[in-house]
Amino acid sequence: MCGIAGIFNLHKDQEISIDNLRRMAAIINHRGPDGFGFYKDRRAGFAHARLSIIDLEGGWQPIHNEDKSIWITFNGEIFNYVELRDTLISRGHRFYTKSDTEVIVHLYEDHGVECLKYLNGQFAFAVWDKNNDKFFAARDRVGIRPLFYTFVNGSMIFASEIKSLFTDNRVKREIDPRALDQVFTFWMTISPRTAFKNILELPAGHYMVVEKGDCKIEKCWDLDFTPDVNERSEQEYAEELRELLIDSTKLRLRADVPVGAYLSGGIDSSVITALIKKHTNNPLRTFSVAFHDEVYDESKYQKEMIEYLNTDHSVIKCSYSDIGKVFPDVIWHTETPILRTAPAPLYMLSKLVRDNGYKVVLTGEGSDEVFAGYDIFKEVKVRKFMEMNPDSKFRSLILKRLYPYLANSPTKSLKFSEAFFKTDVSGYPAEFYSHIPRWNTTSKTKFFFSDRIKEELNGHRSTDELSSLLSDNIQKYDYMSQAQYLEIKTLLSNYLLSSQGDRMAMGNSVEGRFPFLDHRVIEFCCKLPPNLRMQTLTEKYILKKSMNKLLPESITKRTKQPYMAPDIKSFFSDGTIDYVDEMFSEGTLKEYDLFDVKRARRFLEKCRKGLAIGFKDNMAFVGILSSQLLHHRFIDQFPSYTLNEIDKTKEHIVEVA
Repeated sequence: MCGIAGIFNLHKDQEISIDNLRRMAAIINHRGPDGFGFYKDRRAGFAHARLSIIDLEGGWQPIHNEDKSIWITFNGEIFNYVELRDTLISRGHRFYTKSDTEVIVHLYEDHGVECLKYLNGQFAFAVWDKNNDKFFAARDRVGIRPLFYTFVNGSMIFASEIKSLFTDNRVKREIDPRALDQVFTFWMTISPRTAFKNILELPAGHYMVVEKGDCKIEKCWDLDFTPDVNERSEQEYAEELRELLIDSTKLRLRADVPVGAYLSGGIDSSVITALIKKHTNNPLRTFSVAFHDEVYDESKYQKEMIEYLNTDHSVIKCSYSDIGKVFPDVIWHTETPILRTAPAPLYMLSKLVRDNGYKVVLTGEGSDEVFAGYDIFKEVKVRKFMEMNPDSKFRSLILKRLYPYLANSPTKSLKFSEAFFKTDVSGYPAEFYSHIPRWNTTSKTKFFFSDRIKEELNGHRSTDELSSLLSDNIQKYDYMSQAQYLEIKTLLSNYLLSSQGDRMAMGNSVEGRFPFLDHRVIEFCCKLPPNLRMQTLTEKYILKKSMNKLLPESITKRTKQPYMAPDIKSFFSDGTIDYVDEMFSEGTLKEYDLFDVKRARRFLEKCRKGLAIGFKDNMAFVGILSSQLLHHRFIDQFPSYTLNEIDKTKEHIVEVA
């Protein structure tokens, strides 16, 4: 895993500065502190910050083909590179490294942009094809690895992180009000929009080709929930799933460095660690986060799995103040406002991993989305059930089955929960049915927007941008599959895999790998009959069936507890943290002009007194604070990095006149 950056001149040759490329790499050296590589000619300049995991000695980037007419800078892993390499050698290709990166170069030589369909991996990369005067960039199917870009003065500038783009003084830094609107509705921005004006993100499962000055972006993969025409028995589905997960896990253990695993105590991470234990010879080194607050703590189940699998385990115990202290650094890495503090403990966890000498961890991310593990999927089934007989006095009792783990669950009061889930869906496309209650709840936080932001948003509908990202086929899917499609295309790609995934791990130079997000596993799950993903209100039914002999019953049958962290309490447990008062000060609120000064100040006092409760208050506070910190870090006081940030003894430079 690495950090990439570069410049491509769209229309004509012009000088590209190595110093500029150095600055772009230096600011993301947390993604790759092991070395730096650069290539430049008068059309393209590539920078690479390396986290060495495969071919430690020979895999320096950028990498080229046999005649040096094709160059690549690559962030990620191609897990099936061994098999692809053998095929390419049999076709006459000559390799000068043992890296997975070089496989992409030769695949591109043979197949052009169609090379993407052969890759099983998590990646973002850029290719400069000199002979055909073509720039080609791509991102993996579900968006595990990021890629951002912008256009300025006849050049396209790209990078793994937005901060890298901002080292070029031609690139303006400005918060995008429409992005705020999206975050305060969906929890994240909708690709290609980012938190900053004119900074774009290549959407997951897309590629870009720049040729003759024209930029074309195309989709190369999407979810397909069309039912399986060859329906099989439950047992057959369970056995096929088990074999897929075994192979996916084995592939993700490929590395020339030790590989660890996260172990949360839930079924997802327990499945991955158990598969490693039973089907490989890899030493089982595990890591977890625990909480002082018992509401969020899963230590009991973690200890049970540690003893069951006999793992060598390390844990970090997280207090309220721990979260508050690291939160500004979290926002530096997320590069977007967030509405929950959940990324902060994961940032601390990745530091624990790195401090123990590990660069790679396997995690259970993605299972909830592909196996219908969240309460939002139960929610949609319950709402549909109630709507079949809206006058029934008994059907609404099923609402009690939702959100049992929440201290302030909306289902504790039957009247409140009936009102909450009988959301008015008029004005929304039918395929948004499942997510409308969540979006409506989140949208109430926009009460705090300043008049300037509200004026700029006047008449804008964020759902229109979301619709443009979705497949036309979504309308043909059953309501459960529609809900899963939406969750994977939105929250998984643009929040869980970025703000909680890539950014928090790579902030401490750690690579996360996700066996449940192997595209073969996803495609298999999409074809499953919906009742095998969730049977009645039993989530992850087929996963539990396929793994029932691998895990103790106490894990497979435990009540699901989604990963969460304390929000408002994290900033007031030991008195108010200094930066909180600064970000909520009258002067700072006025200067940034993102939120209404009086409302934000009154809300701060409410939170300070411990009077804020529930989803809306927690999301509003974290959202305001993170937005203010984003402005402070990236607009107000963006750092100016010197060339000394890079150890030049670790540089590899290729310059072509």
